[in-house]
Amino acid sequence: MIVYWLLSYIIGNFLTAWWIGKWKGVDLRQQRSGNLGARNAGAILGKTAFVLTFLGDAGKGALVVWIGLFYHFSIWEIAVAGFAVVLGHLFPFWLKYRGGKGIAAFIGVTFCLTPDLFLAMFILFLAFFPWLKSATLSMLASFAGFIAMAVILNVWLVIWPLIGAIIIIVIKHKTDIEESFNGRFRSSSL
Repeated sequence: MIVYWLLSYIIGNFLTAWWIGKWKGVDLRQQRSGNLGARNAGAILGKTAFVLTFLGDAGKGALVVWIGLFYHFSIWEIAVAGFAVVLGHLFPFWLKYRGGKGIAAFIGVTFCLTPDLFLAMFILFLAFFPWLKSATLSMLASFAGFIAMAVILNVWLVIWPLIGAIIIIVIKHKTDIEESFNGRFRSSSL
C-alpha cells in the first residue's frame, strides 16, 4: 500500500505545464503567476496549452484511481492515493516543491473515484459562475458542495483524504481568492 501511495505522489510530480513549456522553450515558472498549471500555461502559451495541461494533469489523477481500482484497493486507500497525487502536483520534489495548484489533478481523481460528488461539484460550479463571474470563487462553492454531498451521502469518513486535498488546494489559492473576491465584490460596491 505504501508503494502505491508513494507512486501516486511521484505521478503527481509529472507537471504537464512544465513539459509543454519546455517544448515551447518557455519556463512557465518565470512567467506571470509562476504557477505550473493549466491557467498559467493557457495565459502564456494559448488555449491549446491550457487544454493539454488540463488533460495531462487530470489524467494523472485518473491514472492513480485506475491503478487502485485495478488492484481492488479500498475506496479509502484510493482516496489517500488521490491526496498523494495532488500533493505531488502541488509540491514536486524535483522542482523545489513549486508546482501547480492542484485543481486539474483533483478533478481527475474525483471524476473517476467519486462521480456523484464530482457531479455535485460541477453543477455548483456552473450555477455560481454566472453570478460570481470568477472561476476561483465558483471553485469555492463547488468544493463546499463536494464536502456537503460527502456528509449527506455519509461517505466523508471514507473519502476524507480528498477533503484534506481540498483544504490544501484552497490554501494554495489564498491570494487568488482574495484578488477575485476584491475584484468581484469590492469594485461593485464602490
